[in-house]
Amino acid sequence: MVLTLFDKLGSGLLEALDTAGDFAVLSGRTFAAIFKRPFDGANLMRQFQSVGVNSIPVVVLTSLAVSMVFAVQLAFGFRQFQAEGLASQVEGLAIVRELAPVITGLMLSGRIGSAMAAELGTMQVTEQIDALECLATDPIHYLFVPRLLASAIMVPLLTGFSIYVGFWGGYLILVGVEGQSAFVYASEFYKLLAFRDVQIALTKAFVFGMIIALVGCWRGYRTRGGAEGVGNAPTSSVVTSSLWILIADFFLTKLLLV
Repeated sequence: MVLTLFDKLGSGLLEALDTAGDFAVLSGRTFAAIFKRPFDGANLMRQFQSVGVNSIPVVVLTSLAVSMVFAVQLAFGFRQFQAEGLASQVEGLAIVRELAPVITGLMLSGRIGSAMAAELGTMQVTEQIDALECLATDPIHYLFVPRLLASAIMVPLLTGFSIYVGFWGGYLILVGVEGQSAFVYASEFYKLLAFRDVQIALTKAFVFGMIIALVGCWRGYRTRGGAEGVGNAPTSSVVTSSLWILIADFFLTKLLLV
Protein backbone atom coordinates (compact mmCIF):
# COMPACT_ATOMS: atom_id res chain seq x y z
CA MET A 1 0.00 0.00 0.00
CA VAL A 2 2.78 2.43 0.99
CA LEU A 3 4.85 1.50 -2.05
CA THR A 4 1.84 2.02 -4.29
CA LEU A 5 1.27 5.50 -2.79
CA PHE A 6 4.92 6.49 -3.25
CA ASP A 7 4.88 5.05 -6.75
CA LYS A 8 1.90 7.22 -7.68
CA LEU A 9 3.44 10.31 -6.08
CA GLY A 10 6.73 9.71 -7.84
CA SER A 11 5.04 9.09 -11.17
CA GLY A 12 3.02 12.29 -10.82
CA LEU A 13 6.11 14.30 -9.88
CA LEU A 14 8.10 12.96 -12.82
CA GLU A 15 5.23 13.70 -15.19
CA ALA A 16 4.95 17.26 -13.85
CA LEU A 17 8.69 17.82 -14.25
CA ASP A 18 8.60 16.39 -17.76
CA THR A 19 5.70 18.69 -18.70
CA ALA A 20 7.40 21.74 -17.20
CA GLY A 21 10.63 20.92 -18.99
CA ASP A 22 8.87 20.47 -22.31
CA PHE A 23 7.11 23.83 -21.92
CA ALA A 24 10.38 25.53 -20.96
CA VAL A 25 12.22 24.10 -23.98
CA LEU A 26 9.50 25.13 -26.44
CA SER A 27 9.31 28.59 -24.86
CA GLY A 28 13.08 28.99 -25.17
CA ARG A 29 12.96 27.92 -28.82
CA THR A 30 10.17 30.44 -29.43
CA PHE A 31 12.10 33.36 -27.92
CA ALA A 32 15.20 32.36 -29.91
CA ALA A 33 13.17 32.12 -33.13
CA ILE A 34 11.98 35.75 -32.80
CA PHE A 35 15.27 36.92 -34.26
CA LYS A 36 15.36 34.41 -37.12
CA ARG A 37 14.77 35.39 -40.73
CA PRO A 38 12.76 35.52 -42.92
CA PHE A 39 10.16 37.53 -41.02
CA ASP A 40 6.56 36.84 -42.06
CA GLY A 41 4.91 40.25 -41.75
CA ALA A 42 1.63 39.18 -43.35
CA ASN A 43 1.20 36.37 -40.84
CA LEU A 44 1.91 38.79 -38.00
CA MET A 45 -0.73 41.23 -39.28
CA ARG A 46 -3.29 38.43 -39.37
CA GLN A 47 -2.51 37.64 -35.75
CA PHE A 48 -2.80 41.30 -34.80
CA GLN A 49 -6.31 41.29 -36.22
CA SER A 50 -7.23 37.98 -34.59
CA VAL A 51 -5.80 38.79 -31.17
CA GLY A 52 -6.45 42.53 -31.05
CA VAL A 53 -9.14 43.89 -33.35
CA ASN A 54 -11.49 40.92 -33.09
CA SER A 55 -11.23 40.95 -29.28
CA ILE A 56 -12.41 44.55 -28.85
CA PRO A 57 -16.15 43.70 -28.41
CA VAL A 58 -15.34 41.13 -25.71
CA VAL A 59 -13.06 43.54 -23.87
CA VAL A 60 -15.61 46.37 -24.05
CA LEU A 61 -18.51 44.30 -22.72
CA THR A 62 -16.46 42.63 -19.99
CA SER A 63 -14.77 45.82 -18.77
CA LEU A 64 -18.03 47.74 -18.78
CA ALA A 65 -19.89 45.06 -16.84
CA VAL A 66 -17.15 44.48 -14.26
CA SER A 67 -16.54 48.19 -13.63
CA MET A 68 -20.27 48.85 -13.21
CA VAL A 69 -20.72 45.96 -10.78
CA PHE A 70 -17.66 47.07 -8.81
CA ALA A 71 -18.99 50.65 -8.68
CA VAL A 72 -22.33 49.40 -7.34
CA GLN A 73 -20.58 47.47 -4.57
CA LEU A 74 -18.34 50.42 -3.68
CA ALA A 75 -21.25 52.86 -3.58
CA PHE A 76 -23.19 50.54 -1.28
CA GLY A 77 -20.22 49.90 1.00
CA PHE A 78 -19.06 53.49 1.41
CA ARG A 79 -22.64 54.70 1.90
CA GLN A 80 -22.66 52.86 5.21
CA PHE A 81 -19.92 55.22 6.45
CA GLN A 82 -21.12 58.38 4.68
CA ALA A 83 -17.94 58.31 2.59
CA GLU A 84 -19.40 58.06 -0.91
CA GLY A 85 -16.66 60.32 -2.30
CA LEU A 86 -14.05 57.61 -1.73
CA ALA A 87 -15.81 55.25 -4.14
CA SER A 88 -14.36 57.04 -7.18
CA GLN A 89 -10.81 56.84 -5.82
CA VAL A 90 -11.02 53.14 -5.04
CA GLU A 91 -12.72 52.48 -8.39
CA GLY A 92 -9.84 54.09 -10.25
CA LEU A 93 -7.15 52.31 -8.27
CA ALA A 94 -8.80 48.90 -8.60
CA ILE A 95 -9.52 49.20 -12.33
CA VAL A 96 -6.03 50.36 -13.30
CA ARG A 97 -3.99 48.08 -11.07
CA GLU A 98 -6.01 44.88 -11.06
CA LEU A 99 -9.36 44.65 -12.80
CA ALA A 100 -8.34 45.83 -16.28
CA PRO A 101 -5.21 43.66 -16.74
CA VAL A 102 -6.53 40.56 -14.98
CA ILE A 103 -10.02 40.51 -16.49
CA THR A 104 -8.60 41.26 -19.96
CA GLY A 105 -6.03 38.50 -19.55
CA LEU A 106 -8.57 35.94 -18.38
CA MET A 107 -11.04 36.76 -21.14
CA LEU A 108 -8.35 36.59 -23.82
CA SER A 109 -7.07 33.30 -22.44
CA GLY A 110 -10.53 31.93 -23.16
CA ARG A 111 -10.91 33.56 -26.55
CA ILE A 112 -7.36 33.66 -27.96
CA GLY A 113 -5.56 30.90 -26.07
CA SER A 114 -8.24 28.33 -26.84
CA ALA A 115 -8.30 29.34 -30.51
CA MET A 116 -4.53 28.94 -30.78
CA ALA A 117 -4.65 25.53 -29.12
CA ALA A 118 -7.49 24.33 -31.34
CA GLU A 119 -5.86 25.63 -34.54
CA LEU A 120 -2.43 24.16 -33.85
CA GLY A 121 -3.98 20.98 -32.48
CA THR A 122 -5.91 20.48 -35.70
CA MET A 123 -2.75 21.11 -37.71
CA GLN A 124 -0.89 18.57 -35.57
CA VAL A 125 -3.38 15.71 -35.88
CA THR A 126 -3.86 16.31 -39.62
CA GLU A 127 -0.06 16.26 -40.08
CA GLN A 128 0.11 19.81 -41.46
CA ILE A 129 2.95 20.60 -39.03
CA ASP A 130 4.85 17.58 -40.33
CA ALA A 131 4.30 18.95 -43.83
CA LEU A 132 5.85 22.28 -42.78
CA GLU A 133 8.93 20.45 -41.53
CA CYS A 134 9.15 18.53 -44.81
CA LEU A 135 9.16 21.90 -46.60
CA ALA A 136 12.11 23.01 -44.43
CA THR A 137 9.92 25.46 -42.50
CA ASP A 138 10.48 25.71 -38.76
CA PRO A 139 6.99 25.35 -37.21
CA ILE A 140 8.11 27.21 -34.06
CA HIS A 141 9.17 30.23 -36.12
CA TYR A 142 6.18 30.09 -38.45
CA LEU A 143 3.41 29.30 -35.92
CA PHE A 144 4.59 30.34 -32.46
CA VAL A 145 6.44 33.62 -33.06
CA PRO A 146 3.65 35.64 -34.77
CA ARG A 147 1.16 34.60 -32.09
CA LEU A 148 3.58 35.43 -29.29
CA LEU A 149 4.42 38.87 -30.70
CA ALA A 150 0.78 39.69 -31.41
CA SER A 151 -0.30 38.72 -27.90
CA ALA A 152 2.59 40.52 -26.19
CA ILE A 153 1.75 43.73 -28.07
CA MET A 154 -2.05 43.63 -28.29
CA VAL A 155 -2.91 42.51 -24.74
CA PRO A 156 -1.32 45.66 -23.19
CA LEU A 157 -3.13 47.81 -25.78
CA LEU A 158 -6.43 46.11 -25.00
CA THR A 159 -5.73 46.58 -21.29
CA GLY A 160 -5.30 50.31 -21.86
CA PHE A 161 -8.60 50.33 -23.71
CA SER A 162 -10.15 48.34 -20.86
CA ILE A 163 -9.07 51.04 -18.39
CA TYR A 164 -10.76 53.67 -20.54
CA VAL A 165 -13.98 51.65 -20.75
CA GLY A 166 -13.81 50.96 -17.01
CA PHE A 167 -13.71 54.70 -16.34
CA TRP A 168 -17.01 55.13 -18.17
CA GLY A 169 -18.52 52.07 -16.50
CA GLY A 170 -17.90 53.63 -13.10
CA TYR A 171 -19.17 56.95 -14.43
CA LEU A 172 -22.50 55.42 -15.45
CA ILE A 173 -23.11 54.12 -11.94
CA LEU A 174 -21.54 56.71 -9.65
CA VAL A 175 -22.64 59.74 -11.67
CA GLY A 176 -25.68 58.51 -13.57
CA VAL A 177 -27.23 56.42 -10.78
CA GLU A 178 -25.72 57.60 -7.49
CA GLY A 179 -25.85 61.27 -8.44
CA GLN A 180 -22.20 62.10 -7.88
CA SER A 181 -20.85 65.20 -9.64
CA ALA A 182 -19.20 64.40 -12.97
CA PHE A 183 -16.33 66.79 -12.17
CA VAL A 184 -15.81 65.19 -8.76
CA TYR A 185 -15.85 61.70 -10.24
CA ALA A 186 -13.32 62.58 -12.97
CA SER A 187 -10.93 64.27 -10.52
CA GLU A 188 -11.29 61.67 -7.76
CA PHE A 189 -10.91 58.72 -10.15
CA TYR A 190 -7.27 59.67 -10.80
CA LYS A 191 -6.49 61.07 -7.34
CA LEU A 192 -4.72 57.97 -5.99
CA LEU A 193 -3.17 57.05 -9.34
CA ALA A 194 0.27 57.77 -10.68
CA PHE A 195 1.99 56.97 -13.96
CA ARG A 196 3.65 54.05 -12.17
CA ASP A 197 0.25 52.40 -11.74
CA VAL A 198 -0.29 52.46 -15.50
CA GLN A 199 3.17 50.97 -15.97
CA ILE A 200 2.27 48.18 -13.54
CA ALA A 201 -0.94 47.43 -15.44
CA LEU A 202 0.80 47.33 -18.83
CA THR A 203 3.67 45.21 -17.47
CA LYS A 204 1.18 42.69 -16.13
CA ALA A 205 -0.68 42.68 -19.44
CA PHE A 206 2.58 42.09 -21.34
CA VAL A 207 3.39 39.05 -19.19
CA PHE A 208 -0.19 37.76 -19.43
CA GLY A 209 -0.06 38.07 -23.22
CA MET A 210 3.06 35.94 -23.37
CA ILE A 211 1.52 33.34 -21.06
CA ILE A 212 -1.62 33.12 -23.21
CA ALA A 213 0.30 32.67 -26.46
CA LEU A 214 2.94 30.26 -25.17
CA VAL A 215 0.48 28.00 -23.33
CA GLY A 216 -2.03 28.01 -26.20
CA CYS A 217 0.60 27.19 -28.82
CA TRP A 218 2.28 24.60 -26.61
CA ARG A 219 -0.96 22.76 -25.86
CA GLY A 220 -1.89 22.77 -29.53
CA TYR A 221 1.57 21.68 -30.67
CA ARG A 222 1.57 18.72 -28.26
CA THR A 223 -1.94 17.55 -29.20
CA ARG A 224 -2.27 13.81 -29.62
CA GLY A 225 -5.20 11.43 -30.04
CA GLY A 226 -7.16 12.74 -33.00
CA ALA A 227 -10.46 14.54 -32.51
CA GLU A 228 -10.53 13.88 -28.76
CA GLY A 229 -7.09 15.45 -28.38
CA VAL A 230 -8.14 18.51 -30.38
CA GLY A 231 -11.15 18.88 -28.11
CA ASN A 232 -9.06 18.61 -24.94
CA ALA A 233 -6.33 21.04 -26.07
CA PRO A 234 -8.39 24.29 -25.81
CA THR A 235 -9.82 23.31 -22.42
CA SER A 236 -6.39 22.48 -21.08
CA SER A 237 -5.00 25.72 -22.53
CA VAL A 238 -7.65 27.92 -20.89
CA VAL A 239 -7.32 26.25 -17.48
CA THR A 240 -3.52 26.33 -17.50
CA SER A 241 -3.13 29.89 -18.78
CA SER A 242 -5.84 31.23 -16.43
CA LEU A 243 -4.15 29.60 -13.46
CA TRP A 244 -0.75 31.00 -14.40
CA ILE A 245 -2.20 34.45 -15.02
CA LEU A 246 -3.56 34.52 -11.47
CA ILE A 247 -0.27 33.21 -10.03
CA ALA A 248 1.76 35.68 -12.09
CA ASP A 249 -0.56 38.51 -11.01
CA PHE A 250 0.22 37.85 -7.36
CA PHE A 251 3.99 37.76 -7.81
CA LEU A 252 4.05 40.73 -10.18
CA THR A 253 1.97 42.76 -7.72
CA LYS A 254 4.36 41.94 -4.89
CA LEU A 255 7.39 42.66 -7.07
CA LEU A 256 6.23 45.85 -8.76
CA LEU A 257 4.72 47.51 -5.69
CA VAL A 258 7.93 47.22 -3.66
